[in-house]
Amino acid sequence: MLRWRGLESTPGDLGRSVVTIGMYDGVHRGHQKLIGAAVARARAMRRPCLLLTFDPHPAEVVRPGSHPAILTALDRKAELVAGLGVDAMCVLPFTPEFSRLAPETFTHTVLVEHLHAAQVVVGENFTYGHKAAGTITSLAEEGRRFGFSVEGVPLAQDSSDDGEVTISSTYIRACVAAGDMVSAARALGRPHRVDGVVVRGHRRGRELGYPTANVETAPFTAIPADGVYAGHLVTRHDDGASGERLPAAISVGTNPTFQGTRRTVEAFALDYSGDLYGEHVGVEFAARLRPMAAFDGVEALLAAMAQDVSDTRTALGMPETP
Repeated sequence: MLRWRGLESTPGDLGRSVVTIGMYDGVHRGHQKLIGAAVARARAMRRPCLLLTFDPHPAEVVRPGSHPAILTALDRKAELVAGLGVDAMCVLPFTPEFSRLAPETFTHTVLVEHLHAAQVVVGENFTYGHKAAGTITSLAEEGRRFGFSVEGVPLAQDSSDDGEVTISSTYIRACVAAGDMVSAARALGRPHRVDGVVVRGHRRGRELGYPTANVETAPFTAIPADGVYAGHLVTRHDDGASGERLPAAISVGTNPTFQGTRRTVEAFALDYSGDLYGEHVGVEFAARLRPMAAFDGVEALLAAMAQDVSDTRTALGMPETP
């Protein structure tokens, strides 16, 4: 998949494209439906499918201090959309100046002059331009003027205990913040994952017989509620693609037994003895096992950790012993 940042870097030989626009944070089931429609149109028209997204999140520029938790970093987003058949991804820097573009200026400058849109496929609630003044209706009108067609795709729905809910990044962030990884995974179509670099911590896990990968995540990452989780530690290849998925017991919190104050994500990869320091990894959360707790001493902590590993094996459908 081609990938570039900024309109000025758009390949000169791109030709006319089918463009889909959005943050696509999470690349959840609703996004997958929308991207699938765009890819299908592109294949039918024998044109490339181009995904246009933004960085940073527009909310941080329009309302500073309101940056939402991010479900998928840019590299992970690129990996996911490429897997859905997208041919190219353009990342537009979302600046205060860009946020003030009138809808018709956005259409002409971005979609017509630089991306050469033949068709635009967006969600039915799509808005654009200064103060979100542009709608799918105005976009269709501009398309008739500039020579591209517009398709609006209905939002995806999911059933929950509270009835039908619209699958959205906001809904999934709420699930993650509550530690409800089952609901998050159902809406995402896969387990929620955070990505980061393995850094050196206090090495207490190694001393206790449970060496953990201390994963340092990017700012604004959507980290689940404090607690212990069953999941996987995912290694990365040199090209950034996902590699081996290692079953893991995962701790999120401040290590209250040792009076910790810094919130960390630590993964103990079951039946694994390799060195991951400095590696880029992903941590996938399958299910929450228990809340974070402070223990009276090391023996009580060790007993809890042994139980966590056993519960992880059960949650992941693994045999009790290697």
